[in-house]
Amino acid sequence: MKGFATVALLLISNLFMTFAWYGHLQFKKISWLHGLGLVGVILISWGLAFFEYVFQVPANRLGFEENGGPFSLFQLKVIQEVVSLTVFTLCAVFIFKTDKLAWNHVVGFALLVAAVYVIFKKW
Repeated sequence: MKGFATVALLLISNLFMTFAWYGHLQFKKISWLHGLGLVGVILISWGLAFFEYVFQVPANRLGFEENGGPFSLFQLKVIQEVVSLTVFTLCAVFIFKTDKLAWNHVVGFALLVAAVYVIFKKW
């Protein structure tokens, strides 16, 4: 159950992260944000990043094996990277609509799945 909760919290965290890091690039499409200066963009991104941390910190505390969770530090990081790239890809393709999913993206994600296997395998 802690593993599922950890991944769910990381998914939510990464949604906020994606919008904090890349959402401002879409401001030109929103008329009332079009003229916003760099300081305004930074403040909005920081506001979104706050919520990223609200979900990310509990996810890692809950999931970490030394806190009773199922994951090592390396495993948490690999999960975070896979979740991050998955959320980013879905947002770029379906929400921001800036990119199309190409064969090289799929191959890259397959390699990430292989990385997850290698990290989680008990050698």
